Amino acid sequence: MAVQRTPMTRAGYDRLAAELDRLKRVDRHAITKAIAEARAHGDLSENAEYHAAREKQSFIEGRIAELETKVGAAEVIDPPSSGSRITFASTVKLEDEAGKEYRYWIVGSDESEPARGRISILSPLARTLIGKNVGDSVTAQLPNGKKTFEILEANFPWKE
Repeated sequence: MAVQRTPMTRAGYDRLAAELDRLKRVDRHAITKAIAEARAHGDLSENAEYHAAREKQSFIEGRIAELETKVGAAEVIDPPSSGSRITFASTVKLEDEAGKEYRYWIVGSDESEPARGRISILSPLARTLIGKNVGDSVTAQLPNGKKTFEILEANFPWKE
């Protein structure tokens, strides 16, 4: 069976890979030391430090496994730097019917941060925008109802 590839921007991939590296090289060793110290305090059945350290170790190992899967299945896609067609990793500027402008970057689901303008490829708005061009008008079924936007600009450099 083929591995299901997950689209991800270079920035999203780098962020996950850095977290994985930190967990493996820093946090894993620190928790191992903390467990050894707690074990040295004697009776493990009533040792809260030991139980807390083991719980944290379990969380870290689970997160490492999760990140290894995500990083291993990632398909890094560089954002388009020109053109008017909207694809994965495109940046897009929209205007709603009231004249309010919105700026979004269509990213992988693991890197979405809607409050910062990064919307998941799986979101209703992103699914509506994919394949459209600058100048098109789109109507998206959003959680708070249908909303119509005009696509003003696409594939511009993203600035935080």
